[in-house]
Amino acid sequence: MSHVIGIDFGTLSARAVIASIEDGTVVSDAVADYPHGVMAQRLDVADGRDLPPDFALQEPADYLDALRRSVRGALAGSDVDPQDIVGIGLDATSASVLVTDSRGTPLCETPGFRTNPHAYLKLWKHHGGSRQAERIVAAARERREGWLERYGGTLSAEMLLPKALETLEEAPEVYRAASEIVDAADWLTWQLTGHLVYAAGDSGYKRMYQDGRYPSREFLESVNREFGGVFEDKMRHPVVPLGSRVGGLTATWARTLGLRPGTPVAAGNIDAHVHAAAVDAVRPGQLTGVLGTSVCWIVQAERLRSVPGIFGVVDGGVAEGLWAYEGGQSSVGDTFQWFIDRSLPESYRAEARRRGISEFQLLGERASRQGIGENGLLALDWFNGNRSILVDAELTGMIVGQTLQTRPEDQYRALMEACVFGARVIIENFESHGVPVDEIRAAGGLLKEPFLMQMYADITRRPISVATVAQAGALGSAIFAAVAAGAYPTVVAAADAMGGVRERAYVPREEASRRYDRLWELYRHLYFLMGREDDVMHRLKGIQREALSESQAQAAPARTER
Repeated sequence: MSHVIGIDFGTLSARAVIASIEDGTVVSDAVADYPHGVMAQRLDVADGRDLPPDFALQEPADYLDALRRSVRGALAGSDVDPQDIVGIGLDATSASVLVTDSRGTPLCETPGFRTNPHAYLKLWKHHGGSRQAERIVAAARERREGWLERYGGTLSAEMLLPKALETLEEAPEVYRAASEIVDAADWLTWQLTGHLVYAAGDSGYKRMYQDGRYPSREFLESVNREFGGVFEDKMRHPVVPLGSRVGGLTATWARTLGLRPGTPVAAGNIDAHVHAAAVDAVRPGQLTGVLGTSVCWIVQAERLRSVPGIFGVVDGGVAEGLWAYEGGQSSVGDTFQWFIDRSLPESYRAEARRRGISEFQLLGERASRQGIGENGLLALDWFNGNRSILVDAELTGMIVGQTLQTRPEDQYRALMEACVFGARVIIENFESHGVPVDEIRAAGGLLKEPFLMQMYADITRRPISVATVAQAGALGSAIFAAVAAGAYPTVVAAADAMGGVRERAYVPREEASRRYDRLWELYRHLYFLMGREDDVMHRLKGIQREALSESQAQAAPARTER
């Protein structure tokens, strides 16, 4: 029987699966962490220098290391003959951007750039280009650029263009030395095949490629005169459809992975979007929620609508012939992890160790015993900015209602509720602008939290169907690999055969929904009050930047003296 390999490059690790092309059965999987993780405070792989606020960098070599270990691990855990692997597909976090020379070597690996933060991979949640994003949007609005409407009328600092402009303005020597500015997924398929092309999905959502073209040179020069040639000079390769074959596996990578040279490699994809194929949500009205460190919401429709606050809409962004709309939340699982890392008392940690359960399980268990509204708290889930529908990386998280009696489980439950309320904002925004949401299908690491999943059903008032495999992202990439290998004519046909869900795994409970509705009204009020009417969060950010700049300037002479 023939099989395909799918590799899902997430924020902290790569996951590989080997799946049957007949029905999508996953016969083996393996996970490989990135050795250096995310660098948000210091440039740990070089001189350890402090990083500016809102940075999130990675070592590109970690991706290749995790690619090798995850694929070889999956092969070792199966009895599949490598000769029976007929295709490879991969995905990566979108708008994770790196600069390279003409051969694809990241500039951070070249002489003179090892200690320059801008020469490293800028992860999706890198928000260092917030001010550049504001200027790009302001110029696009002034010039009435038509493409801006495809992104809800604004752009997040997470997009490629703000990151590229940030590099030009903050590290011009890096920008000028770069032959290519490339998304991580396209860089990985380039490494595997020796061919650089851009996948249509990421190009449309994150590189402003709409209706067969990029923003004009004239527009780009209006933002910064030297920026006019960014697409023509540094992103000049062809854009290819999802599911297409980029090329064959090189002899070098075939030896490294233990596979056949020439094995077809599919165009790279966005990590969240491949989940839609994995849960067979490739038809109009099927909303896919990818619930992990961040959350992405993908829904397809037959018609193009103007929807403010989305993260993008692309023709054929998931499956050919449909418009795929994307919304998202920049921090969900990350928010829960932050709370446990920074706010959990040692007594709670000790109890979790004593009982042999995770700290997440302990807090979820305690939170689930509360009645809805019992803790008296309301939170905003903007601990890494707001992606949709406010599209503002400068917004921050908050919890209202705390007293001297507030306990960790109270805070944790409020954070969970806030993240689900944020999802409801996105869903209602789709519907109010003519994009139907008929059902919700979910995948991702947060599916292992039943209390949270029931909360999604109760708050959204919709049944939730869930993925049947743990590594749904990697399975989704395997589905695209099957199309590239010629096993199926379309993504829809491949998803129908290889994807699947457990139907109506969580069903809304009317009484719980009614109680949550009361909190929802307060959340919605606070959401727009703090997100649109009050600028206290933006002012705090400004004060923080000034204070940090002063501290770093004072510390610089001391480092020089040493």
